[in-house]
Amino acid sequence: MDHTPRVHPASPTGVLPDSFAAYRAKAQQHGPLGHSSFTSGGGVGGRSGSSLGPVQPAPGEFFDRAELPARFGRLAWTEAEIEAIESGGASMFA
Repeated sequence: MDHTPRVHPASPTGVLPDSFAAYRAKAQQHGPLGHSSFTSGGGVGGRSGSSLGPVQPAPGEFFDRAELPARFGRLAWTEAEIEAIESGGASMFA
C-alpha cells in the first residue's frame, strides 16, 4: 500500500505544507497554536502546573457527584428495575 503523503481533495490550497512546524505555525485549535502568550511562558504550557496555583472549585461548584448534597445522590435500584435490565426488558411483559 502506498503511504506517500497527498493533498486532501478538499484542501483550500491544494499543496502539502513544507513541514509540520510550518503547518503548526498557521494552524488554529481554540485559537492560534503559535500565539506568543502560550509559547513565551505567559500561559499554560510555558509554566509548571504547580506555578499556576491550587485547583479548587468555585463556591457552589463541585468536581465530583459524591461531593454534592445527599438529595442529589443516586437512588438504589429496585429488584424490578434490575430484572428488567438483566432480561433486556422482556420480564416486563412476561
